[in-house]
Order: sequence, then structure tokens, then C-alpha cells
Amino acid sequence: MSTVAAANEAELAAPPEDSTLPVVDGVALARLYGEPLFALPQDLYIPPDALEVFLEAFEGPLDLLLYLIRKQNFNVLDIPMAKVTEQYLAYIEQIRKSNLELAAEYLLMAALLIEIKSRMLLPVVRAETGEEAADPRAELVRRLVEYERIKLAAARLDELPRAGRDFARALVAIEQTMAPRLPDVNVVDLRAAWLELIKRAKLHQHHRIGREELSVREHMSVILKRLQGARFVEFADLFDPTRGVPVLVVHFLALLELARESLIDVTQAAPYAPIYVRLAYTPS
Repeated sequence: MSTVAAANEAELAAPPEDSTLPVVDGVALARLYGEPLFALPQDLYIPPDALEVFLEAFEGPLDLLLYLIRKQNFNVLDIPMAKVTEQYLAYIEQIRKSNLELAAEYLLMAALLIEIKSRMLLPVVRAETGEEAADPRAELVRRLVEYERIKLAAARLDELPRAGRDFARALVAIEQTMAPRLPDVNVVDLRAAWLELIKRAKLHQHHRIGREELSVREHMSVILKRLQGARFVEFADLFDPTRGVPVLVVHFLALLELARESLIDVTQAAPYAPIYVRLAYTPS
């Protein structure tokens, strides 16, 4: 038997080596491509800043302060500054070790809390007017109440349905593969459309309006000349309807003006009898 064949036979007879990683307490640390991973690889390198764990996530110093107050059911209008400041500084000390830039704005709030705490330890000094000094916590309370109001309003807005998050708009694509079909038009429809067009054109006709100057005094002279040499003239005979409404109106005004000036007499023999007009009687 050759040397190569003997080596192959020995390799087949030997049990295969177990390539799986040792099991640690029977619990997989992770899964890689679906396979359980019971121990971390020896050559795995994790950068120091690659993994960070935040126990609580706050959006700023006011959010943290409001969390500490609400968690312990403190009254916002009567904050126990000593206890809240102590808890606040403890949280600042935790985040200062990992992220100094993040802790800067929190340190500013911590300085404000310490200042308020120190001012509350001082004896109350009354003003010259006899009024008590303002509460050092007043400005902080105002900011906290305003921040909480805005935060609750933002939470209500976030609960509203949002497109892309809570629902998706339905999009339906319609393929228009059929050729457009135009309606058939007969002679009757064409005639009706033409008559409608003529009717609309008549509504937009242009009218030329002229201005005619009419004089009441001139028409008064015409009436007086008409009455001279006549004993009585019937009222309707004094008017010419063919001259138009404006002339009739002015002529009637002239007649009334003559009657007002007592230059003519308007008489009637009986009710509903014809009306007559004559020159006024002037005694000689």
C-alpha cells in the first residue's frame, strides 16, 4: 500500500474535530447568520465608543428635572430642593464620566438648583414696602410648568395617525390600454348646440346709450304756445308718446311747473271725466 493511500485511510478512520465553540451555560450570546454563538471570537475587536447603554433617555435638563419630580410625586409648585438637587447631581455624575459634552447643559441646571437651594437657606428679608421676597423657585416652577404643557401637547400630536407610520395611502395604477372612443354627433344635436350659441350671443348685445339734453323751461314755452288761441285742450293731447319716455317725463314736469306758477288751470267736470288744461284767467 502506498504512503498516500495509508494517510488517507488514517484520516478517514480518525474522528472529525468539533469546530463548534464551547457552550457557556447552554445559553447563546448571539446568533450569526442564524447559527447560535455561545462565545465571543478571540480576535473580535470592539472600539470603546461603539456600545453605549442609556438607562433613561432625557431630552434636556428640564426633562430630567421633571422626571425626578413626577417619579416621587412631588408638587411642582412646592419642590423640595435639597432632595431633588441631590438626585440630580447623582445623575450628572453618571453621565459626566461617559459624555462630558452632554453633561455641560445639565451642569448649568445643576448650578441653578444649587443657587436656589442656597437662597432658600438664607433668612427671609422683607422689602421696605413690607412685602415678602419672591420665592427663589418661582422662575424654575414657571419653566417646568410651561415645559410640561408643551411636552403633553407634543405627545397628543404624536398620537394622531400619521401617514407612513400608522397608515399608508392606497395607490392604484390604472393602465389605459383602450383607445379613446369619441361620441357620435347627429344633426339634431348640432342644431341644438347652434341655437344655444345664438341664444347666448343675443344676451351679449351691445347697446349704445345717448344723452339728450331736455329743458323744462323749453317745454313750458311749448305748452303755453299750444294753449294760446284754444279755450280748452285735453290733457292727453298735450303729450306725444312717439317721442319717448324721457320727453314725456320732462313735458309732464313742465306742466306741473306751470300749474304751480298759476299760469294754467287744470279742470275736470266730474269724477273720472276727461281732464282739460287751459290758460289761467287773468282779469283785465
